[in-house]
Amino acid sequence: MKTFKKVLSLAVVAAMALSVFGCASNEAAETEANETEVAVDAEYLSYAEYEAAALDTEVTVLCTVMATQSWWEDKITVYAADQDGAYFIYEMACSEEDAANLTPGTTILVTGYKTEWEGEVEISDATFEFTETDGVAIAAVDLTADFADDDALLAHQNQYFSMTGLTVEAIGDNGEAFFYKWDNSGTQGDDLYFTVSDGTTTRTFTVESYLTGSDTDVYQAVEALNVGDTINVEGYMYWYQGPNPHITSVSVG
Repeated sequence: MKTFKKVLSLAVVAAMALSVFGCASNEAAETEANETEVAVDAEYLSYAEYEAAALDTEVTVLCTVMATQSWWEDKITVYAADQDGAYFIYEMACSEEDAANLTPGTTILVTGYKTEWEGEVEISDATFEFTETDGVAIAAVDLTADFADDDALLAHQNQYFSMTGLTVEAIGDNGEAFFYKWDNSGTQGDDLYFTVSDGTTTRTFTVESYLTGSDTDVYQAVEALNVGDTINVEGYMYWYQGPNPHITSVSVG
C-alpha cells in the first residue's frame, strides 16, 4: 500500500481531495442545518405549561442562562429564565468545555425532570443543547412590596429580583451581622447568611459560595455589613422551607 500511494498521479490525488472536501462540506452543512432545526423547531414547554406539569414528569424548556454555580464532576447548576418565569436547573450534565460557554445570555434547550426539594421546584437529572436562538433580556423584578408575603414571593420562585430599603438585623446572640454557614460553624469561603427586616418581618438571605465566592463584590460587601445598615439587594428567589434568596448584589444606602 505504501508503494501504491507513492505512484498515485497528482490528478488522482487532486480528485480525491476534492471529493473528500465535498463530502466534508456537505456533512458540515447538514450538521449546521440540523443544529439550527433543533434550535428553531424542537418542541418545548411554555413556562405556563412547565408550571402546570406534574412533579416527577419529564420536561423540556427553552431558557436563557442568567448565572451558574461552579462546575464540578461533569455537572453544573444553572439559574435560567424566559420571558414568563424562571428555572433552577440542579446539577445538569455538562462537560467542562461546555460549562465555559454557559455564559449569561446563552440560550439552551434543557430536558430533565421537574422535581421538588424542601419547597424548591427545580429541574433535575437534566441534559441540554446549545441553540442558535437569541437570549431574552431579563430585568430584576422589584419585590420590595412583597417582602413579608410568602405567597407573593412564591409566585416569583427562582426569578431574578431586587429589594430596597431593608435593615440589617443581628443574626446571632452576640450581635453578628452575618454568619459563615447557617450556624456560624464555617469560615471565609463558605456560604454567608445574614438577616434583614422591612420593619415588620425578618428574613434570612444567603450568599451562595458556589455562585458568588469570597472573591466577589457581593461576598465582600456582606462581610463588611454592620447591624443597622440600610441595604438594597438583588438575587434569585431560591426556596428552602420558605424564601431563602441567593443574593448576588448588596449595596449600602
